[in-house]
Amino acid sequence: MNKEELIQAGKIADKCLKLGREEIQVNANALSILRKIESLVQKNNAKLAFPTNISINEVAAHEALSFDDKTILKKNDVVKLDLGVHINGNIVDCAITIDLGNNKDLILASKNALKEIIPLVEPGTELREIGKRIQSVIESYNLKPVRNLFGHSIEPYNIHGGLKVPNYNNNDSTQLKKGQILAVEPFATNGIGLIEEGKKSDVYTILKQKPVRNPKAKEIFEFIKEEYKTLPFAKRWIQEKFPNSNFYFNILEKEEILVNYHNLVEKAKGLVSQHETTFLVGDKILVNESLK
Repeated sequence: MNKEELIQAGKIADKCLKLGREEIQVNANALSILRKIESLVQKNNAKLAFPTNISINEVAAHEALSFDDKTILKKNDVVKLDLGVHINGNIVDCAITIDLGNNKDLILASKNALKEIIPLVEPGTELREIGKRIQSVIESYNLKPVRNLFGHSIEPYNIHGGLKVPNYNNNDSTQLKKGQILAVEPFATNGIGLIEEGKKSDVYTILKQKPVRNPKAKEIFEFIKEEYKTLPFAKRWIQEKFPNSNFYFNILEKEEILVNYHNLVEKAKGLVSQHETTFLVGDKILVNESLK
């Protein structure tokens, strides 16, 4: 872990979230917003830790857009922008929700839950204490926390480390330790508080490494290993780097070398909001725009 690179990644993530706030509006093209964020990360000499997600309404997460996506944001949409930035594998993860309608309480529930746990993210705090506080804040708005989505610890080149940070009191007595990197992400919903897998998304990662016979598929796989290592990536990025590569990409997927992340949908089709920031436990908050 490199603290200075983490701090710098956090500053870049703040810029990206601020850009997202400006760009997410009625009639905006969602894919265009993602491309602007990707460009901003590159201009700041950093990389995306995973494909930026724009997840709308009942879709809670993993809605990364394909290269030909035509999604236009509409009045009354609840739009979640979830992004990660890394410098040499030092990762920050963050999210905000923008309301294009009249869902003030839904937005405040996840945002204020995130603000309320700030004093708790200290060495010695049990994970269930964080979950209990998140649950209490969200339920004060007569909404539900999403119980099967979690925050997580972060390790170099590993967006989901060993710890799972609950959004309710799950009785996990594991204590935080100084120097851990922790992403906390309250999800609030007016549904039943559970998510399920929906359709395939554009997000992939390496499942296993094994020999690839097809020369072009092998070339693509070698690029993925070198460029993204253990981090998730977007199929769209591969299609932009290797035009007409869909056939070869499908070979890697069929051979279970690559695996897809389906998007995550609230079971009762309830609206979902999310706010997330990354903490260096016992030290500082790494992304502040999430809390504004």
